[in-house]
Amino acid sequence: MRVLITGGAGFLGSHLCDRLLAEGHEVICIDNLRTGRKENVAGLLARRDFAFLQRDVTEPFFVEGKVDAVLHFASPASPKDYLEHPIHTLKVGGPGTYHALGLAKAQGAIFILASTSEVYGDPEVNPQPETYWGHVNPVGPRSVYDEAKRYAEAMTVAYQRAHGLRTRILRIFNTYGPRMRLNDGRALPTLMSQALRGEPLTVYGDGSQTRSFCYVSDLVEGIYHLLLISDPAPLLLNLGNPEEVTLRQLAQEILEISGSRSQVVFQPLPEDDPKRRRPDVHRAQQILGWEPRVARREGLQKTLAYFREALGG
Repeated sequence: MRVLITGGAGFLGSHLCDRLLAEGHEVICIDNLRTGRKENVAGLLARRDFAFLQRDVTEPFFVEGKVDAVLHFASPASPKDYLEHPIHTLKVGGPGTYHALGLAKAQGAIFILASTSEVYGDPEVNPQPETYWGHVNPVGPRSVYDEAKRYAEAMTVAYQRAHGLRTRILRIFNTYGPRMRLNDGRALPTLMSQALRGEPLTVYGDGSQTRSFCYVSDLVEGIYHLLLISDPAPLLLNLGNPEEVTLRQLAQEILEISGSRSQVVFQPLPEDDPKRRRPDVHRAQQILGWEPRVARREGLQKTLAYFREALGG
């Protein structure tokens, strides 16, 4: 297959590039490098089956030749990024999705949208199944990301209904691993960087809020399976690790594996910060035969080794 990945130089997108190339597919990577990094794909640039195009998907873009699948993964994804770039985040979810869908329609390609667990907002049910409509503040500080993804889902479904486009929507839960930015702003890279620097670990609220962390190789495995299934029907799937952990517990685990003597400090909880976050992945298990395999401690150790090297040892 010849696969186009928007946001392909980002954390998750670059791992997808690696996996697809390893399986013998050709990859076109599009990224404006606002939050992605060219060094994430630097080892691929000399390959004949890989092309990097620095483009902003909020503007119309074109590629030469046949495309079999469009994976729309472009978007700021951490609160730090989308609060710094609120309008751009909305444009990536709106015009950016429109342009990616238009390319898929013109090519008769499969379209996969990288959506997010943030569409569930601060959920009132736990775990969150795909049938849950969410509990989202449409005008809160996080709304630029939440609503951009909800709009992108609506547009994807509209293209499927109006044009018969083969669509698949992934609601991705917290994912971690090598190539995360040290200054990403999300809980895990922040806590890990603080531990390695010997700084106090910042936990918001009382740390009882939960997250579910999926190691990047497990998530990429699920995405790859989804790309290859032959079922033409539209699909909507959660992907993530259903093992739930409090942020206070996560901080303690990071202190333990890093050997850091840092203290945990508590700060006020940000507005609209979700209290619970845990995916119901039964649909992915049934349709894809997929489930996460990397235990959290193993994944944290691999990620810690990457962060330690990135910080200069």
